Amino acid sequence: MATPDDPLAVWGYGRVLEGGRLTGAAPAENEVLIRYYRIKGQLHQRLLARLDLEAAERMPPEELRSQLSELIVTLIEEEGLPINAVEREQLTDEMHNEILGLGPLEPLLADPGISEIMVNGHDHLFVERNGLIERVQSRFNDDAHLLRVIDRIISRVGRRIDESSPMADARLPDGSRVNAIIPPIALNGPLLSIRRFAVVPLRMRDLVSRNALTQNMANYLGALVKGKVNIAICGGTGSGKTTLLNILSSFIPDSERIVTIEDTAELQLQQTHVARLETRPPNAEGRGEVSTRALVRNSLRMRPDRIIVGEVRSDEVFDMLQAMNTGHDGSLTTIHANSPRDALTRLENLSSLASANLGSRAIREQISSAIEVLVQVERLSDGTRKITAIEEVSGMEGDVITTQSVFGFVREGVDRQGSVRGRFVWSGLRPRLADRIRARGVDLPDSIFLESETGGAAQ
Repeated sequence: MATPDDPLAVWGYGRVLEGGRLTGAAPAENEVLIRYYRIKGQLHQRLLARLDLEAAERMPPEELRSQLSELIVTLIEEEGLPINAVEREQLTDEMHNEILGLGPLEPLLADPGISEIMVNGHDHLFVERNGLIERVQSRFNDDAHLLRVIDRIISRVGRRIDESSPMADARLPDGSRVNAIIPPIALNGPLLSIRRFAVVPLRMRDLVSRNALTQNMANYLGALVKGKVNIAICGGTGSGKTTLLNILSSFIPDSERIVTIEDTAELQLQQTHVARLETRPPNAEGRGEVSTRALVRNSLRMRPDRIIVGEVRSDEVFDMLQAMNTGHDGSLTTIHANSPRDALTRLENLSSLASANLGSRAIREQISSAIEVLVQVERLSDGTRKITAIEEVSGMEGDVITTQSVFGFVREGVDRQGSVRGRFVWSGLRPRLADRIRARGVDLPDSIFLESETGGAAQ
């Protein structure tokens, strides 16, 4: 029989693990956690030595679970571990995740309340819930364990990650976006972040119910898309740009041909006539790269009615603007920026990368005629996300691109619970695009702008 000092027995004394969290009394919980994961790693290696992995992958889930349970019982008896039925069930679940899933990530991925998972080395895992970041006690056995899981994710989409190519983007089967960085670039162990997306895509009514915008704002945005207005969504990291892009795309008629271009495919369009394109990084010899700009150029030969670029961040901006100016009305994109004005400046700077011989005024004229509406989204200090500005690009005055605010969110402080207080307001100006939208047969009642716009605390 194993003794209490034996690392293989330390968690058999009234310690039950639930989703990576230890319950019950213990003198040194951190030490217990470390020993537990050492135990799990050792049992994992012994299971692999006895299990036919190829056969396991072909087994029905229930049959595999039954075999794992039997093997674990055998190993427990051989080691003489004092483990109860609840602990054995927990260990069976974790071993199942280790062999066919993503190990400690599986319980986190199964939690619908988690929107992002961040791994800083094998023993530091953080998640985002309701817009706020918190640490969880789940962990990997060691960096080698984390590297195996990263390699499993990256290899599924035909990409590679190693010392010569230490950064990679990938996606999970449910569409979640994955970014991984390994040593020597990551100094304190492998880094992994997973941006999750809802299995059932959010709709505009969901944003309205969450007080991210008002119904009038939602009606106006829907009319803009139906009226084939070019829209750029701007905001910071994690502000909800891609989510809003997905929602706006749902207003595109099913009869139109849509071409999407992304670095890592994550859009969840509901239409049937969609051609999805994804960039490709260079191989180990530095060849075979397919850039966003190359895909934007190629998309023009695919007879698109609309082009959706997941995010513009380099010289592809110039070709996208050209497309918007040459008959591909109603195109959509996102860009990192802290305000609509910053978004225009960044579009200008990125365009100059592609055409150094073109003057600033010419670039600004191109932007002002291509981008017609800017939508700013923000994640506020309380973790909620809101559409804080909808602005029309009204043209040029001298050398400056001018914009006109349509809707905005006015902050009014923070309450005792830390929730941001504020209200949505209409600027009082009638959108210049209204007549054009109506001329295209889209219903846009004046009541959208004439009714008072208010909003309460961020929810």
